[in-house]
Amino acid sequence: MARFSPEALKDWFGYTRRERRSSFFLLLLIVSVAGIRFMVPGVRMRLELSALEKDIAADSSVRIIVQENKTRQPGSARAETVIDLNRCDSASLMALPGIGPVLSARIIRYRNLLGGYAEVSQLKEVYGLPEETYRSISGRLRADGKDVRKIIVNRADYRQLLRFPYFERYDVTAILKYRELQGRIKSCEELVENNILSREKAERVKWYLDFSE
Repeated sequence: MARFSPEALKDWFGYTRRERRSSFFLLLLIVSVAGIRFMVPGVRMRLELSALEKDIAADSSVRIIVQENKTRQPGSARAETVIDLNRCDSASLMALPGIGPVLSARIIRYRNLLGGYAEVSQLKEVYGLPEETYRSISGRLRADGKDVRKIIVNRADYRQLLRFPYFERYDVTAILKYRELQGRIKSCEELVENNILSREKAERVKWYLDFSE
């Protein structure tokens, strides 16, 4: 049987000595890189993530989808409607957390008694309304002092003034006596300066008193 000599191998592949040496080193390099990639998980993962990031950077549609996912979170809160305390009905109030038919009826009854809410904080005066309920709903409510029903101070009688929740009997008596002496009251400030009303009470009632007549 004929021997397979190096000269025959050279003739078979057509490589020179230098070409064979270069091919050997190239093959060794390829095997080394492949072994590191598949045998070391961390290196493999970094290589794959790097390739994925390059693909994402090259694809604008992927960037758009990622951005939409960031801005549209599942279960995100929708904008809540602000309720006007002076125009709402019982059904609107009962849509608020912690407000049932009893409390909604009291809120409207007190609104009618006052002549309207000048400030949302007046809800604290409603009987039976818990402080924690007020804190949870106050941000969804509004009230404007321009919407309240006014009392014409220089024409109102004893019963009309006494019906107002912020006035006590002694307040009403003092106002009527002062009006009788002066003929006409010009402002809340005048009542404070003459010790008819305290400064604190004047701040509470100023929205409801009309001195124009």
